[in-house]
Amino acid sequence: MLGKKKKVSVGKIDTLVGHNSEVKGDLFFAGGLHIDGRVHGNVIAAEGTDSALTLSENGSVEGEVRVAYIILNGEVKGDVYASEKIELAPKARIKGDVYYNLLEMAMGAEVNGSLVHQAEFSQKAAKVTKATTEVQVKLQPAD
Repeated sequence: MLGKKKKVSVGKIDTLVGHNSEVKGDLFFAGGLHIDGRVHGNVIAAEGTDSALTLSENGSVEGEVRVAYIILNGEVKGDVYASEKIELAPKARIKGDVYYNLLEMAMGAEVNGSLVHQAEFSQKAAKVTKATTEVQVKLQPAD
């Protein structure tokens, strides 16, 4: 039906990487993950789940991110795959390609790479099936 949206609880946190924490290696999770610290490795949600990642403005990831629902306000150096939705908050910084189904981008967010829309998406798929546009985006408030 039109206007009917699938509700996901991105407020529920099952896993927390605190402000003074650093993870070296891949981080696999299910449910809700909140990152305030640093991850040097890939961040991957269990496949087929409605997992959610929140990356605070203090958080950073150096590696690939593969999660259904993502709210980004920190820095990612690597490709980002959001099979359902990605929200780029004002302080989001991505150095890599973004593969998304639904994208919301606030003024001030930066993407240095490609934005690739994937209508039908598989977290395992790294192959681009839609047209790709190389972009460098930095939104700034109008004077």
